Amino acid sequence: MLKYLQQIWNSKDLRSKIIFTFGIIIIVRLLGQVSLPGANIEAIKTLFAQNQLLGMFSLLSGGGAENFSIILLGLSPYINASIIIQLLTVIIPSLENISKEGDQGRKKLNQYTRILSIPLAFIQSYGMILLLNSQSPVPIIENIGQANVILPIMVTVTAGCALIMWLGELITERGIGNGISILIFTGIIAEIPQTIAQNLALAQGSSDRMIPFVIMVLITLILTVLVILVTEAERRIPIIYASRGLKSKGEKSNLPIRINQAGMVPIIFAVSVVSFPGIIAQFLARSTSPQLITAADFINSNFNQNSIGYSIFYFLLVIAFTFFYVSITFNPEQVAENIQKRGGYIPGIRPGKQTAEHLAKISNRLNLFGGLFIGIIAISPNLIQTLAASLNLGGISIIISGAGMIIVVGVVLELIRQINAQLVMHDYNKLY
Repeated sequence: MLKYLQQIWNSKDLRSKIIFTFGIIIIVRLLGQVSLPGANIEAIKTLFAQNQLLGMFSLLSGGGAENFSIILLGLSPYINASIIIQLLTVIIPSLENISKEGDQGRKKLNQYTRILSIPLAFIQSYGMILLLNSQSPVPIIENIGQANVILPIMVTVTAGCALIMWLGELITERGIGNGISILIFTGIIAEIPQTIAQNLALAQGSSDRMIPFVIMVLITLILTVLVILVTEAERRIPIIYASRGLKSKGEKSNLPIRINQAGMVPIIFAVSVVSFPGIIAQFLARSTSPQLITAADFINSNFNQNSIGYSIFYFLLVIAFTFFYVSITFNPEQVAENIQKRGGYIPGIRPGKQTAEHLAKISNRLNLFGGLFIGIIAISPNLIQTLAASLNLGGISIIISGAGMIIVVGVVLELIRQINAQLVMHDYNKLY
């Protein structure tokens, strides 16, 4: 381990990228502590302690909502804009053509996503500010209904969203890893020490709490190992490339397809969507209309974080987004065409259309298994809570949520791959 860290430090380029990434992360964490002027911080902290849904939304958006900071929305508008752009890519032919242009096409779509994020942030800031202020027993911001009070706050929050997006892009361009994923990752990791400290304090206060705490640690470790194994698992499809030599039987190779091809993206998308019913219900509950209040009560009773309806909805969303995302990122026809152009074929499968159908069939099967797995991991905290209650073990809270676990594992594994690639390049440059 020490030798590995020494290799990283000796690589000047890699060292600079890691230091730059840490610098940006520190800046973002500091921005998360800068509260909006006039905000009642004690009221917002009390609200988030009582509302787990808001806490999860803030955690997975990488924002500083718990401090009512200038980056209140975090990366939520960017995530929502990504979902919208990817949906439009399937619907609008011109955007679909852009997505097929390779790196240049991805850059254009990323630019469209950033542009769309700004108006979304402005609109979302209004809803989030009113929501938090209405849910708090004590007003977080006084006179929030006045335009001269709420508009400056909305502009500040929108600017904070643009700033954090820009910082994420800087990490992607000049640092190590995907900047947006890194910032969400750090937001999740930052909450782990506090969660452990709270559980240890409860365990010290009552010996009966020690057993649930030990169970929590073991379950977290087991789930982490399972997530790593499935994330790294892949199906290798054999491919033979024709050789020019008459006596040669051809070069053997393989096409690896991961079981979890979509990675952490379905989780992030699903969390953004699954939080909407609860947020809408909280708005409807403030209405004077009996019908709207009844609708709010129905949503709260059937789609709260501990309900069966919420878990089923969340689970199905993860599977749906898994298939949707992979359908955009993995094109069997294009892969089959590339194999044929290079003179390759899958044994027993004819090149062209049959190869594309074979690849699509394998991809769909892997997506089903991968989607089911990450869906189960995503709702695992609710399942564990229900099981613990039935066994009279008390409340068991996992150190890191299922969604957060998949994101953390995905980001860490991707960072390790990028660091290893940089080290190989560093050694290659020393030789030549």
